[in-house]
Order: sequence, then C-alpha cells, then structure tokens
Amino acid sequence: MVRPRRSALYMPASNPRAIDKARSLAADVVILDLEDSVGPDAKDEARGLAVDAVRAGGFGGREVVIRVNGLDTPWGAADLKAAAEAGPDGILVPKVAKADDLSHYAKLVTGDVRLWAMIETCSAMFRLPQIAEASRVCGCDVWVIGANDLVKEMRCRPGPDRAPLLPSLAASVMAARAYGLSILDGVWNAITDLDGLARECRQGADLGFDGKSLIHPTHLEAANAAFSPDPGEVAWARTIAAAFDEPQNAGKGVIKVEGKMVERLHLVQAQRLIGIADAIAAHEAA
Repeated sequence: MVRPRRSALYMPASNPRAIDKARSLAADVVILDLEDSVGPDAKDEARGLAVDAVRAGGFGGREVVIRVNGLDTPWGAADLKAAAEAGPDGILVPKVAKADDLSHYAKLVTGDVRLWAMIETCSAMFRLPQIAEASRVCGCDVWVIGANDLVKEMRCRPGPDRAPLLPSLAASVMAARAYGLSILDGVWNAITDLDGLARECRQGADLGFDGKSLIHPTHLEAANAAFSPDPGEVAWARTIAAAFDEPQNAGKGVIKVEGKMVERLHLVQAQRLIGIADAIAAHEAA
C-alpha cells in the first residue's frame, strides 16, 4: 500500500489541545512525541495522553506514530510497552546507531505495530547498510533523519544549504532505497522563516526524501507542496502506463511514446508516481 508521507508533524503528547488540533490539520503523519518536546516531569503523563489519543482515534487517513524515549532512559521501556499495546501505525525509536539497536526494540514490541527509526548519530552513518538490512528484518518501514542531533555530534555549521550534512543525507536516502524503506528529512528549526523552509523542502525532495518531519503546523503547506508529484509529471506517467498497457506493447522492454524512447524501468517509476498521486488525492478527499 502506497502511503503519502509528505509531512510528518511532531506534536508534544503532553499537550491534549495540540493533539486534538492535529486531527484536523493537513498532515500526512502525526507523531505524538514523548521524547524531545516533553520534559522529565511530564513524561509519564504524556505517555498516558498519547495512548488515550491513539485509542480514541479520529485522525482520519493520517498515520499516527508515537515517538518513544530510548531504552537507555528511565521511561523507554514503559513507553515502548504502552505504545505497542495502544496500537498506533508506528513506533518511532530514537538514536538507532547499529543493527542491534533495532533488533532489541523489535524483540520488545508485540503485535502488528511497525517500527520507525530515527537516524541521527555519526555512528549510524557508518552502518547504514546494516541498519537498513535489520530494518527489513525487524519490521521497520520508515527512517526519520534527526538533523539536529547529527549537527550536534558533528559539531558542524550546516548553513542555509546544509553543505556539511549533504553526504550523510544522500547516503541515508541511498541506503533506505536499497532496502525498500521510506525516509523523511529532518525538521526546519526557524519557525517563522517560511521561505527558508520552502527551499529546504525542495532540497529534500531533490535528494529523494519522501517527505519532511516538521515542528509547527505552519510548515505543513510547504512540505505538502514540495513532496507532492508535479501534475505534469503525473500526466506523463499515466501516458507511459497507458502505452505499456496497449496489446501491441505487451512484453516489450522499450517502446516509443510521443516520440520518446521509454524503457520498462520508466514504467516502474511511472506506476509509483501514479500510486503516490492517487494516494494523496484519496487522503485529501477523506
């Protein structure tokens, strides 16, 4: 099943009003956060609120994910148990730095809940293929870049073009693609700089990300626009698919479409683009 994940909005699980608002926002994914946005004194209460929100539902076609604290914290084990029992669409686990990290989480999650993984450490960058292989084995479908933590570990100055991060971002996308995973870009921190956000969203789309994680509702429009297929590209994709469906082209590896040579690899790309466009249309109509 193709799922649009253009925009994944973090909402502090300690804020019931924010969670309720998320049910009506134009986010493809709502991430109920128990980690960075929740202080130590509010962790236990936030866990209960996140569980209640998942069980109450009302999020429509949006995916609902709970981001838990790490197992190396006082709250991680209880977060993981409660989240798994609540049954969200995914459980986002932090700071996955090696394959064993995912295996450990997977052993503690029962039922059909899928794992999502934060890729946000220097160690992870040197183990991307192994983490990607473990992701496929451990029921992890989605990676989320944690750019702020990566910047902190690297001690770099990313600047408006994120130049120091580009090798890591590109390598993460390639590893995810090699193992059939979805991957979301990191957050934009300057809440009111919507022009800068739009530029970074376009950069993320150009790099091959499926969408972007976000920290504010005002960022949804830019992310949804940048990661939506271009209507012209979708129309061309439908033309390619229709051409290959014609009886005279059955079994052909290469055909001519409107004067252009088109291979079956282009058909695969076209089918995926059509699937994303149709999924977005269905999601927005819901």
